[in-house]
Amino acid sequence: MNPESQLRPYPTRRTVLKTAAVLSVPALGGCVTSGSSSDKVAESGADKTTENPLGVKADAPLEVVVFKGGYGDDYAVQAEATYKQKYPQAEIDHKGLQKVGEAMQPRFVAGNPPDVVDNTGAGRLDIATLVGASQVTDLSGLLDAPSLDQPGRKVRDTLLPGVVDDGTFAGRTVALNFTYTVWGLWYSKSLFAERGWTYPKTWDEMVALCGEIKKTGVAPWTYQGKYPEYINDPLLSMAAKTGGADLVKAVDNLQPGAWKQDGLVQAATAFAELAGQNFLMSGSEALSHTEAQAAWCQKKAAFIPCGSWLESEQKGVAPAGFDMVLGAVPARSGSDKLPVTAVQAASSESFLVPAKAKNPAGGQEYLRMLFSKASATAFAKANNTLPAVAGATDGLTLTSGLGSVRDAVTAAGSDTFTYRFRTWYAPLAKAVDDATGELVNKRISPADWSARIQKAADALAKDSSVTKFTR
Repeated sequence: MNPESQLRPYPTRRTVLKTAAVLSVPALGGCVTSGSSSDKVAESGADKTTENPLGVKADAPLEVVVFKGGYGDDYAVQAEATYKQKYPQAEIDHKGLQKVGEAMQPRFVAGNPPDVVDNTGAGRLDIATLVGASQVTDLSGLLDAPSLDQPGRKVRDTLLPGVVDDGTFAGRTVALNFTYTVWGLWYSKSLFAERGWTYPKTWDEMVALCGEIKKTGVAPWTYQGKYPEYINDPLLSMAAKTGGADLVKAVDNLQPGAWKQDGLVQAATAFAELAGQNFLMSGSEALSHTEAQAAWCQKKAAFIPCGSWLESEQKGVAPAGFDMVLGAVPARSGSDKLPVTAVQAASSESFLVPAKAKNPAGGQEYLRMLFSKASATAFAKANNTLPAVAGATDGLTLTSGLGSVRDAVTAAGSDTFTYRFRTWYAPLAKAVDDATGELVNKRISPADWSARIQKAADALAKDSSVTKFTR
């Protein structure tokens, strides 16, 4: 299953995502109390020292709730063992759950949440609602604490680009995401070598290559048609490369006319052309993600868009020697503001410490242990997934997929980007996905695509009942 749950607004094999906000602001509002989260750490903890930088009370119980999805929860249990070694008097209550939101909603409402919550999975708690209701702890103290196993470095300095920003709302970092997802186009390295195909760096090269691929009887592209957000990712990546950070910020900040920017219209035009030349495998629109990915593994199509969880998800499906690798989305033109090596990347598997936790200091200390380099390296070994801790895969023998993801992040350097509207505004995310599905199935034009999404964004911007965020 796709474990990158909090980034997807539709159900997938991993049974993940925020298809609906399960907490309402009114429901939470009645259980909000005054006082800062930093005050609560001081009240419930102990004196802060070099050995105990977060002020953990040694015998305070710790309750940890983890989404037991595609990654399982062994990695979380291992971090709990580290906590127990340091604080042997502390009793640890571990819960591995499939439906975190369903189980946690009544506890947040009652003012009795756990100390740590892995807020991931289908129906997860809506983070924007939690922030608006003051239900989450500011993690700045954790981020500024020394790394557990990297001397001389703060926790924030050990994380990959964008991780802190991904968990920041209204200037407060309230979530820390453990895995790092990169989006791009996947292909079989062995198939390309066999056919003499070279991965394209520009969209013109892509179009030319698709023409050659089609002549061989292989479909150039397929995609997870029932969930059009998959093909939306490369479209938005292309737009970001053309327009740069300003384009992305305009979209996320709901600026007037943001979806009519030239970079977005150009990208929509490129994908309309992809469909118009019949470069998408026939019937892709009706396929689930598992069906489309299986067809791709059977070499019925050369390219498929997906995040970096794909290799893990296709374990046991891809044939031996398939050697799947991820490539950066080709550039639309030579005047792009971001280089061709830039990639859309974001962290996921979101951990938070509730504001009303009984042991918030212990919750943050647990996260300091979870986000140690040793913990992240063990996770990478077990799950073939890139953790959010920089250097966690150093020295490991990586699979073809994970190695390509690591190489893409290295090549991108500081040129990574991500859109936040999907996390901030679920209705807008759905409007974008629906419009893109119509676009790549030749039912609307690029101009219609832009106008439809802009209308949805404008309506959201005018809705005073929706909490707005900016970047």
